[in-house]
Amino acid sequence: MGLQARFLGLLALVIAGKCTHSPEPDQRWMLPPGWVSLGRVDPEEELSLTFALKQQNLDRLSELVQAVSDPSSPRYGKYLTLEDVAELVQPSPLTLCTVQKWLLAAGARDCHSVTTQDFLTCWLSVRQAELLLPGAEFHRYVGGPAKTHIIRSPHPYQLPQALAPHVDFVAGLHRFPPLSSPRQRPEPQGVGPVGLHLGVTPSVLRQRYNLTARDVGSGTTNNSQACAQFLEQYFHNSDLTEFMRLFGSSFAHQASVARVVGKQGRGRAGIEASLDVEYLMSAGANISTWVYSSPGRHEAQEPFLQWLLLLSNESSLPHVHTVSYGDDEDSLSSVYIQRVNTEFMKAAARGLTLLFASGDTGAGCWSVSGRHKFRPSFPASSPYVTTVGGTSFKNPFLVTNEVVDYISGGGFSNVFPQPSYQEEAVAQFLKSSSHLPPSSYFNASGRAYPDVAALSDGYWVVSNMVPIPWVSGTSASTPVFGGILSLINEHRLLNGRPPLGFLNPRLYQQHGAGLFDVTHGCHESCLNEEVEGQGFCSGPGWDPVTGWGTPNFPALLKTLLNP
Repeated sequence: MGLQARFLGLLALVIAGKCTHSPEPDQRWMLPPGWVSLGRVDPEEELSLTFALKQQNLDRLSELVQAVSDPSSPRYGKYLTLEDVAELVQPSPLTLCTVQKWLLAAGARDCHSVTTQDFLTCWLSVRQAELLLPGAEFHRYVGGPAKTHIIRSPHPYQLPQALAPHVDFVAGLHRFPPLSSPRQRPEPQGVGPVGLHLGVTPSVLRQRYNLTARDVGSGTTNNSQACAQFLEQYFHNSDLTEFMRLFGSSFAHQASVARVVGKQGRGRAGIEASLDVEYLMSAGANISTWVYSSPGRHEAQEPFLQWLLLLSNESSLPHVHTVSYGDDEDSLSSVYIQRVNTEFMKAAARGLTLLFASGDTGAGCWSVSGRHKFRPSFPASSPYVTTVGGTSFKNPFLVTNEVVDYISGGGFSNVFPQPSYQEEAVAQFLKSSSHLPPSSYFNASGRAYPDVAALSDGYWVVSNMVPIPWVSGTSASTPVFGGILSLINEHRLLNGRPPLGFLNPRLYQQHGAGLFDVTHGCHESCLNEEVEGQGFCSGPGWDPVTGWGTPNFPALLKTLLNP
């Protein structure tokens, strides 16, 4: 049977090979700054490639996400299991058979799938992979803060036309891991009177967001939370211990991460990784915390996609996930963006809350045919995640009201249409804002983001046993908001309620109840005469700079506790 399958697959490959198609014709290829080519990879070297197989019943999946996430629906909170999702979206038997025969004929080995059967990862030699994917030419590159080695193809790949109905794309050929780097800003000048603080710490956040020492996890539920890190960003438990010694003495907290998924390197800790772990575990204090650390990374794999594969292969996962990963929408192929968005739908159907940082470049800016436009970020622009923007204190040394942090990412997607849950809020913003940029700069009918915000300016972080001040970015605000949602999940679980799941439909229905509205400030954008570096500005209600605002814990708990 094995020989017959190999023969049939080879025959199909020969016939189909006469006609090919490009799965990702719009995938932009550009060597990012800081990356250098080390030349062609040896033809006999082994590669691990992931094939994204076509899924089924995506319209039904979308309907179910809406039903389980909408408080007015009788199905609200009745989430699907991983097995339910698998039964719904798994590829057709024809797709599974066709792809497996094709790969077998090419000499692929050690293939393994996920529970949902919609990703297939196989090992091939470079020679076999280049024959399998005409046009591909594998080179090794080095770059990033940790001098990471990856394998990519600078040339587009093709698939046999017969595979077009069965494969969305092949991962690990073009996309480089984007760099997410919190900034260390200079210390603000002009120290004020007594009662000041010298940067954001857990106690400052607890004071601003009205968390008491009692607002911690109980340790009696199966509540858990997670953050994900890519590009060999590592945290050290010794840094967490020192951070809690310096800043965590006033509240109960867990001493260490409960579970690390992936490899923890032995090198220096990254500020990004330290920031994520320290503030997720101090905002969501005393709650079991997982860390996804460059999961499953091989040189030819995309760490972000490997994280999504892990979500499709674990029946029991943390309820809240915070991620500081982002890339320009226009740098990614449409098939890749749509498929990743489907993975977020799968997570939402299962009741997972995915929080993504909105980015640190304001509205962004790029030039299209000589004209400037704002530049949206993905996954921040996905309609199935909750996106977190950033704020600063009005007085950087006092716990005051918040204003816009000028770096806070926000805007309108050029890929995803505006979801129904936010149409009313966006229409109100567009009608009432007195500082709208020219309409040619943004797609007013696109998914608008962020949805919420938190402080993103002036954090203290301990990394490599050194306390580092004035660290800033939405990679700080995201774990803070995630930790606060974990505390609310704690109360829901203790009251016999399901976890919050995909938050946006409820958030917009309740018009941002339980959040401090941020009404002053604008974020950055194109430095030209037309907009002079100014993007959107905040105002009453929702806006594409700080969303609905920042958390007021007691009010937000009251709003989200029932049903």
